[in-house]
Amino acid sequence: MSPEAAALQTLRIRGRSLMALILTPEAPFDAWFAVLDQHRRASPLFFADRPIVVDLSLVLTVLGQDAIPVVLEGLAARGLKLIGVDGVRPSHLAGARWEELPTNLTGRHVARELDLTPSAAAEPAPPETPPPPSSLLIDRPVRSGQAIVHEEGDVIVIGAVASGAEVIAGGSIHVYGPLRGRAIAGLRHKGSRIFCRKLEAELLGVDQLFRTAEHWGPGLQGQAVEVRCDRGALRLTALA
Repeated sequence: MSPEAAALQTLRIRGRSLMALILTPEAPFDAWFAVLDQHRRASPLFFADRPIVVDLSLVLTVLGQDAIPVVLEGLAARGLKLIGVDGVRPSHLAGARWEELPTNLTGRHVARELDLTPSAAAEPAPPETPPPPSSLLIDRPVRSGQAIVHEEGDVIVIGAVASGAEVIAGGSIHVYGPLRGRAIAGLRHKGSRIFCRKLEAELLGVDQLFRTAEHWGPGLQGQAVEVRCDRGALRLTALA
């Protein structure tokens, strides 16, 4: 997985819910780090203070255990905030300064504690029904440095989203003004979209697919745009 398509998921660590990027370094690793550096230069605020979980399964398979600290040091040297790893066992980190990092954090669903008493085994609990999506209405501009996160459903912004601001939604995002910051939709609900009246964004993401401004071309800049996933690709369409 490239940094541009890094999965954005909800993790629960010590009872707190936080947004984290999951990065999966892949061979050739020099080229992968070069792409990561390119995206950091293009969207530095996207990575600033963002919790990072590193999937090291490919590093372990291709280069072996000795390469794990080298890759982690490379990420840390770039100022990334590492909070955990996946794809390796705690023993693979033994002796390194990373041995206290938690492992196995990238599950899409939060693990539940299981009651393994005989009575519980005889009568399994019914499956949980997710609550219906809700909407969050923001009736003011979103200023630079602000982050609006609404995992349960849609976000509607009556106004502009400033450069350096961020809007993250479990469902769709509607911006009735210029979108100059970052918008990430579809965190929980498939088929979500982004709509904005004037596209001037730094980064757009829907359903784990991401694209930065230099990848949608000047023809859409400043236009009213719809963003959606279509057969595994991120599609941007100008609205009449």
